[in-house]
Amino acid sequence: MTDTTLHKRDYRAGDRGTLDGVRILDLSRLFAGNVCTQVLGDFGAEVIKVEPPEGDTLRAWKTEGVSTHWKIYARNKKSLCLDLRSPRATDILKALVPSVHLLVESFRPGVLEKMGLGPETLLKLNPKLVIMRVSGWGQDGPYSQRPGFGTVIEGISGFAAINGFPDREPVLPPMYLADGIAGLYGATAAMIALREAEVRGGRGQVIDLPLLDPLFGILGPQAANYRLTGKVKPRTGSRSTNSAPRNAYRCKDGRYVSLSGSTQKMAERLLHSIGRPELIEDARFRTNADRVKNAEELDAIIGRFIAERTQVENVAFFEAAEVTIGPIYDTEQILADPHFIAREVIADYPDPDMGSLPMHHVVPRLDGTPGCIRTPAPALGEHNRELLTEIGIDDAAYAELVASGVVRGGPAAKAGQAG
Repeated sequence: MTDTTLHKRDYRAGDRGTLDGVRILDLSRLFAGNVCTQVLGDFGAEVIKVEPPEGDTLRAWKTEGVSTHWKIYARNKKSLCLDLRSPRATDILKALVPSVHLLVESFRPGVLEKMGLGPETLLKLNPKLVIMRVSGWGQDGPYSQRPGFGTVIEGISGFAAINGFPDREPVLPPMYLADGIAGLYGATAAMIALREAEVRGGRGQVIDLPLLDPLFGILGPQAANYRLTGKVKPRTGSRSTNSAPRNAYRCKDGRYVSLSGSTQKMAERLLHSIGRPELIEDARFRTNADRVKNAEELDAIIGRFIAERTQVENVAFFEAAEVTIGPIYDTEQILADPHFIAREVIADYPDPDMGSLPMHHVVPRLDGTPGCIRTPAPALGEHNRELLTEIGIDDAAYAELVASGVVRGGPAAKAGQAG
């Protein structure tokens, strides 16, 4: 029996984190910037989330009245709530910039400059500052001023055109794919730039991070293949244009499995296991190129075999035959799966609205300096007083900022603002 205790980890355990001492001013909205700073916050960075009076947009994305997106992607962050339309709010940000290592923003290109916070100004305040500018299209180019939501990017990048079935419309992802990938690229870019500022050149710089480029970058050699063949990659559903068999197959109980025979030995092993060894020498299926060409016929043969068994039975059968297969899970199955449980892929964090909130654990896993979930997502403006005291704003000045509406939220905010 496998000793799963090796994988046990307390999501709140760990020291202050490898990035302890790194301070981030996060002015971004929605998903990409929040993903980037959540990853860095998990490993110890102090993330100051600057929110507008209505709060970050993720607070409004609710399920049964609970802002689950906010709770997950704002963990390990502090909230400073300012009305950025006020020049006094801009002055507060300028006062914070000298103590900050990374500033993240996602305004439309040019807006930061209009606020008096363009890179030239920021770098004068802090020459080692790294400035990450998240946008849909990039800081320049013909489309830079277009709205840059991930949905549009997922369409124009080429992703939707190759996703789905050939006789149906292109399929957009049912989640925030462009934003999520950009956020992860952003965390990497931030560490590269911070390394430069810390060790090599000792200077800050601007990171131009559009949603478009990272998503296009993971789609593989689409452009190269087109130039070689003159053909656009078609939609093939769950099939691959590179290897066969590879598909999602329906089981007897209505659930599905994913199966891949992407090497010659695996394909032969599969055909042996389903009692069709003669197909190995069949001209339609002899080589991978033959199988790709005749994938529909091959899938029909495999599909009939799989349709006679339940999902559990299929997985057990093919695993015993050492054929690459896996169940296609829904969330209910994920939460009950022993591998997810043993490795604590999901952390249950105490939560006032749900009792405990299941969320993805810290990724990636480091055995020497692991990240951890130190604090829950903050209430709107929860850290106003703490952060403004630091830059010399006393009680009287703070009270005046609150009265004038420059500073919002805070410990006295109404219940429910925490999301």
